[in-house]
Amino acid sequence: MGVNIQFSQSYYWLNSWIVGNIIQLATQSFCDRFVDYRMDPGRRLYDQMVMAARCGVANIAEGSARHSTSIETEMRLLDVARASFDELQGDLFNFLLRRKADVWAIGNPNREAIWQMRLDAPNYSNSYLHDAAIHILTQKSKFDAWLENNNPEIAANAMLVLCQRENKMLQCQIKSQLDAFKQVGGFTENMTVERLETRKAQATAQGAPDCPVCGKPMLKRVQQKGQMQGRQFWGCSDYPRCKGLRPI
Repeated sequence: MGVNIQFSQSYYWLNSWIVGNIIQLATQSFCDRFVDYRMDPGRRLYDQMVMAARCGVANIAEGSARHSTSIETEMRLLDVARASFDELQGDLFNFLLRRKADVWAIGNPNREAIWQMRLDAPNYSNSYLHDAAIHILTQKSKFDAWLENNNPEIAANAMLVLCQRENKMLQCQIKSQLDAFKQVGGFTENMTVERLETRKAQATAQGAPDCPVCGKPMLKRVQQKGQMQGRQFWGCSDYPRCKGLRPI
């Protein structure tokens, strides 16, 4: 596949990032309205909820920005994002428990409406920051009947559903990245392939001998250990699949 450095802000087109931003905006609004001094005199719960939502969005962005150079890092950061939304979900769940409020079950009409709500596909111009802001607010407005409801129990339940939906999206995203890694490898693996292909071309141009085993070009190598450490020799460019050697 070779090394391909992609646009680092491609996450603007990810639905997981868009839903994450909706959750972050909803969390800020929810905490401003309902997490008051009587429930949270030290404002620790307020800060934790807002930061959990913020960290979820930030880790999606940072992980996706690393896609070209480290799929492993991307998967780790997406998993951190998933954990952040899980943390927020736990705080919302506790909020409802404290009020002895109903937690919407599967089949609840409000829950199903939020779960099934489709997002529009982003359609950005070159002013993608401007367009993304409009797009996020437009998508959030689809959920505002629940998220901005004056009843805190409705708002909390709606955010719970969105957190669950986000968790599912991130789970699928991580699985997709893992499948891609299995097929094409990551940045380190592809850098190695690029380097080997360049060395093969250089060896051919410099008249290196062919491997006595498989016939492929050979590369100059240096013995790394043993009594002959430091000695140069010809090694097959297809190592470790082929272990053909020639002395220099």
